[in-house]
Amino acid sequence: MKTISAKHTDIDRKWHIVDAEGKTLGRIATEIAYKLMGKHKPLYTPHIDLGDFVIVINAEKVVLTGNKETSKFYFSYSGYPGGDKFVSVEKTREKHPDRIISNAVSGMLPKNKMRDRRLTRLKIYAGAEHPHEAQKPETLNFK
Repeated sequence: MKTISAKHTDIDRKWHIVDAEGKTLGRIATEIAYKLMGKHKPLYTPHIDLGDFVIVINAEKVVLTGNKETSKFYFSYSGYPGGDKFVSVEKTREKHPDRIISNAVSGMLPKNKMRDRRLTRLKIYAGAEHPHEAQKPETLNFK
């Protein structure tokens, strides 16, 4: 038997839509990362980006378990002394609810050159409306 390796001509990208309302952040992020990497396809090859597009709606209604809403912080550092910032999930949800899901999915993707390319195929919207109806996305159903 021979091992089949995918080529760039084998790329067939589909569109998937995920409704984040009432879903747990970690559970939804793993499924999104799985689709962005293309691991659900039989031709999955680690060094070729075969992943699909994923649309996430109702990002502001994603659920965090436990006390994460108040005790979880996102950290960034400017490079200057004293330039570290800590922003809680609570404040992030008010200003940029899409970043909660984006940060979770980014952390679940492999840390390599394809990570940014995969994240460009992730479209996150705070509300229920999105401008991608022409692509005819398939609905993803999971727990």
